[in-house]
Amino acid sequence: MVAVPAQETTTRGHLITITVNEKPVRIDGPKATGLEIKQAAIAAGVQIEVSFQLSEELAGNHTRIVGDTDEVRLNKHSRFTAVADDDNS
Repeated sequence: MVAVPAQETTTRGHLITITVNEKPVRIDGPKATGLEIKQAAIAAGVQIEVSFQLSEELAGNHTRIVGDTDEVRLNKHSRFTAVADDDNS
């Protein structure tokens, strides 16, 4: 078992490393809202804003939009993309 430094104490369970815009983000799991995922990504230095649209990358090259209040079950394979609302790519 790996010790977690005091500043990384979690309130819900355990820290999980997920991917947001191809960058690693540590977040308190096993569940988080879309807003919590974006806030953790910003804290980790990912160049996004809380107003960005968050999508979860699913199997089979599918995606699912994750709203700020939508709760997502996280694991080490969880991958997300955040883009500006007006980005039509």
